[in-house]
Amino acid sequence: MSDESCDNNQAFCDALFRVRRKSGTYKVVAAPKLEVPVVDTHAHVHYLKHPSLAFARAAAYGMPLLGLIIDEVEDGNTPFAALDGWLREAEELLPQLLANTAAATDPMGTAAAAAAAPVSALACGGEGGEAAAYGAVSPVPSLPNVRLCVGVHPHNAKDWTPDVERALRRHLTCARVAAIGEIGLDYHYDLSPRAAQKSVFARQIQLAHETGLPVALHVREAHDDAFSILEEQGWPKAGVLLHCFTSDWETLAPWVDAGCYVAFGGALTFNSGEAIRDAAARVPADRLLTETDSPYMTPVPLRGVECEPAHVLFTAARLAEVRGCAPGTERQALLEQLELNARAFLDRPRTPWQETHAHDYVCARETLIKAVLPCAGEADT
Repeated sequence: MSDESCDNNQAFCDALFRVRRKSGTYKVVAAPKLEVPVVDTHAHVHYLKHPSLAFARAAAYGMPLLGLIIDEVEDGNTPFAALDGWLREAEELLPQLLANTAAATDPMGTAAAAAAAPVSALACGGEGGEAAAYGAVSPVPSLPNVRLCVGVHPHNAKDWTPDVERALRRHLTCARVAAIGEIGLDYHYDLSPRAAQKSVFARQIQLAHETGLPVALHVREAHDDAFSILEEQGWPKAGVLLHCFTSDWETLAPWVDAGCYVAFGGALTFNSGEAIRDAAARVPADRLLTETDSPYMTPVPLRGVECEPAHVLFTAARLAEVRGCAPGTERQALLEQLELNARAFLDRPRTPWQETHAHDYVCARETLIKAVLPCAGEADT
């Protein structure tokens, strides 16, 4: 999770990327035409104004896998209860979204054909000739496989209680959960006392050992202390992911030597991101991941709009450029490796601990659905 504020711009029911002009109108931005789809390993889709639309747009670009990050304190049961409904709605949106996209990109300027959205809150349509900047979507899209990371963010460490731990343990048994996260230390904002941050981080590493799950880390201006805690508690055998890396290679090198995955998001594209790009160029290809941290950290050239999972295309294109991978076979090889890395971390079977405790989640699911969303869909099993 980042703390960058975002602007909830008007939603369009198509797969085009837009930025808002000073006049208040929208300009279409060309999507990178990548050789293969890209994974967003870290997104807070439930913080977006239209989660189902974001899932549908990700599908339009062929995204095979998406990591949804849930905070046990801040989010609780809501994303668990709502996810199935968002995905069903996204599936219903897809045909209209693709039709609207086709209309908006028609060289004859027939964007008016996209005027009727399936959701009344969404404003549809393109901008005629400018929409020709659009990059191709997946011809037969399916929704991404959504895997969950659940934990207590360092900002919320002050709110850790035995009840929070019990709720977290129940959620970790969910079939969709692939990792504990995002967890770690944040000394930039210090929204929780550092002693609490360290204690809660250590406890969640212990849970990773118990459950057999990997951990996704949020570490800001605290890399030395976070590394020391991992050394003390033991590095989870299932893996460690350093999310949204925004520092330099000197800071990152020990983590790479320890075998961590490193995820880069929109900050890689920022004008001020030279040190980040240098670090990204040095990470071994089999440790690299892409992410958005949606709705935060919107990449260039889409700054000023709410970030969503599909924006990972822009970060992936910049990452390939930074690493000297030319469009074509070189870039395709890198992107394919990134997907393999993402699948190795997120697309994993249940751990033996999850299998043993699966009944805990099934029993709790009915209660949480009634408490949060009485009309929500059935549980994962």
